[in-house]
Amino acid sequence: MTTDLKQIGERIKGLRDALDLSPEEMAQKLEVEVENYLLYEDGEKDVSVSFLQRIEREFNIDISTIMFGTEPRMNSYFITRKDKGVSVERVSAYKYQSLTAGFSNNVAEIFIVTVEPKPMDEDFYRNIHPGQEFNFVLEGSLMLNMNGKNIVLNQGDSIYFDSTLPHGMKSLHNKPVKFLAVILYP
Repeated sequence: MTTDLKQIGERIKGLRDALDLSPEEMAQKLEVEVENYLLYEDGEKDVSVSFLQRIEREFNIDISTIMFGTEPRMNSYFITRKDKGVSVERVSAYKYQSLTAGFSNNVAEIFIVTVEPKPMDEDFYRNIHPGQEFNFVLEGSLMLNMNGKNIVLNQGDSIYFDSTLPHGMKSLHNKPVKFLAVILYP
């Protein structure tokens, strides 16, 4: 597993310690099995955006604090300079660069996501989370599996969708794909 998952797990464990909750109490509050919760803490299981959103809602902790270890400071505007966004690699094939990590009380999370090539016969890593999502392909070609249907997006193409439906992405043509992802909260 990546160091980033370990760091996210450490921040989740640190939050639990600060709240003086047992792993069982934390898992119950977050509506997950204790075994899965402990895998998150240990950095041994991918932490989905929906799980991070549960933490955010339950404990009023900004999602970027858990993902990136940064405390948002701005509430009127926040600038992210080119290639300077806070980065995290949640799963080995996806790299997220936050463009909103320094803004408090976000109504959306905005990322530049890079998906590395994987064998085409390998299954999609699928995710679901509350809200809606907008993806705009900046570089390369992307296959989006939306609720079981494959959709190809090329540079300049975009899609807006209900993110409660299972969705996953793969890069095409054995090259990385980079896209802008905007996740809107309900």
